[in-house]
Amino acid sequence: QVQLVESGGGLVQAGGSLRLSCAASGRTFSRYGMGWFRQAPGKEREFVASISWSGVWTYYADSVKGRFTISRDNAKNTVYLQMNSLKPEDTAVYYCAADRDGVSTFRHDYDYWGQGAQVTVSS
Repeated sequence: QVQLVESGGGLVQAGGSLRLSCAASGRTFSRYGMGWFRQAPGKEREFVASISWSGVWTYYADSVKGRFTISRDNAKNTVYLQMNSLKPEDTAVYYCAADRDGVSTFRHDYDYWGQGAQVTVSS
């Protein structure tokens, strides 16, 4: 069982930066692939970024590639999402998720989810 808690969301102007953190409970965190997803009002939850258990492999949605960076610190049981050059269309609730079986870009592959963190980008 893994429990995930996101932090670091907030309100930022367009062009600004935020860093989201996701703290995980459990001693097996280092075995899980981790992902970030987001959901804007009236839209489906969409993939943002994911990282393998080792941190070697990372994947990004085209909409955030070059602006967002996913990373992890297994010693701290934490995964991060550094978001730069934010745009109003990045406004959403951001969720971190854990995948027992590897690393994926599909939300249905993830087994555990956090409660979400609101990110609002003003124009």
